[in-house]
Amino acid sequence: MSVNHVPVLLNEVIQYLALQPNEDAIDATVNGGGHAEAILENIAPHGYLLGIDRDPSILDETKSRLSRFGDRAIVACGNFANIAVIAERAGVLHPSAILFDLGTSSYHLASANRGFSFQGEAPLDMRYNPDDTTCTAEAIINHAAPSELERIFEEYGELARARRLVEQIVAERKTRPIRTTRELVSIIERVLPRGRIHPATKIFQALRIAVNQELESIEAGLRSAFEILAPNGRMVVISFHSLEDRIVKRFFASLGEAAMILTKKPHVPTTPEIRANPHSRSAKLRAVKKIA
Repeated sequence: MSVNHVPVLLNEVIQYLALQPNEDAIDATVNGGGHAEAILENIAPHGYLLGIDRDPSILDETKSRLSRFGDRAIVACGNFANIAVIAERAGVLHPSAILFDLGTSSYHLASANRGFSFQGEAPLDMRYNPDDTTCTAEAIINHAAPSELERIFEEYGELARARRLVEQIVAERKTRPIRTTRELVSIIERVLPRGRIHPATKIFQALRIAVNQELESIEAGLRSAFEILAPNGRMVVISFHSLEDRIVKRFFASLGEAAMILTKKPHVPTTPEIRANPHSRSAKLRAVKKIA
């Protein structure tokens, strides 16, 4: 499947990173390379960019897209929670710019066999890296204690009352394992009322966050990224839901005098951008500058 990465808030990313020729940069969520391509153009002729992604299936196309930049584009598979280790191995020790574009990519939602989308039929997997030994969404749905399922749905899915849904899932899994997205959606639709958004949206978000330990990775990644950021360097973070944005906002505030927050309020996409790229509609951009 083609990645076809359309970068969100691209102009704002370039503006807040304030890139200069020959600086080094890290795109901690390189995906299909849309942001990375623009960053590399702005740090020419000698600046290096390290692009990191958890999903190895994306990286071949990313390398192809960035191939015109030669060895200035370095692509690595890994979890951005380990950004400092990955950067050291790549020789990008103190970058002047770091970007995090959080959330699930359109590529993952469109991947028929990965289970990220509740539309269609797929195994309940949801791992960003299929080679990871972490548990799958299927394992959580079928084996997690009811109290743990309730916590996941309420904390990560921001579902007000998850008990009825959990009770139905537990009843179903006693009869037979719940293995596919369609089977899970069928249960959700029987229990949760339809609203402005499909009731499965938040449940799938919650499972994806739990499977990939996303919130823990964000907290660890932001801390490590700021540590390796060069003095006067800038970090830009794009979040896509309130749980992510809350972590980013809290982390930036915790930096105190070590940093200058560049965005008093988060930047959001314009109406034309949302029309052109509906995936961008919930994006929020925050930026910070490290004080020397």
